[in-house]
Amino acid sequence: MIPPQANAEFVRAMEDVLDVHARPHDPARPVVCLDELGKQWVAETRLPIPAQPSHPKQVDYEYERQGTANLFLTREPLVGQRHVTMRRTAVDFAHEVRDLLEVRYPHAEKVVLVMDNRNIHKPAALYEAFKPTLARSLVERLEIHYTPKHGSGLNVAEIKLSVLSRQCLDRRIPDADTLTHEVAAWEQARNADPRSVNWRFITPDAPIKLKRLYPSIQDG
Repeated sequence: MIPPQANAEFVRAMEDVLDVHARPHDPARPVVCLDELGKQWVAETRLPIPAQPSHPKQVDYEYERQGTANLFLTREPLVGQRHVTMRRTAVDFAHEVRDLLEVRYPHAEKVVLVMDNRNIHKPAALYEAFKPTLARSLVERLEIHYTPKHGSGLNVAEIKLSVLSRQCLDRRIPDADTLTHEVAAWEQARNADPRSVNWRFITPDAPIKLKRLYPSIQDG
């Protein structure tokens, strides 16, 4: 049984994110969703047998691990553009945020950042990676909103990472160059037809669709 306080925490975080998604587009304070995914590079130990008219492609079950990388995907729902970055440093998140602020949104007053509440997704990560003056200047340009635990479906970036995984990463990729090329091709194709997210789940609907999370309604 989920304790009432857990429901209350979920509802508070959920409604906070829903309110953010309901904001109109503001170039000075763009709403950007961020999520990350680990990808292992895998090389074949034997050459696959190409597909034939009567047989599918055959791949040996054995493989060779070649390393790992973190893929960061950012998506501005109201604009329709997505951006994928591959990183391999010990402070991936901090460098991704710096790139987001200084390269992709250098003129924004603040970036409204929606992401999950992982322990590495904290402003403190910037102080671990950069000098205090730089870290503080970056943090001051962030307005962070965390999705609730087990509520990451409220993060548009996670939804898009799922699409990336199905369309581009559902096979063995042997090295960083191949991964970079494949992801860049996917990103270019998707951004060539930018579409804003038509987010239909709004805060007033939450007590109706998720009635079990609202104790006062249950008691009434």
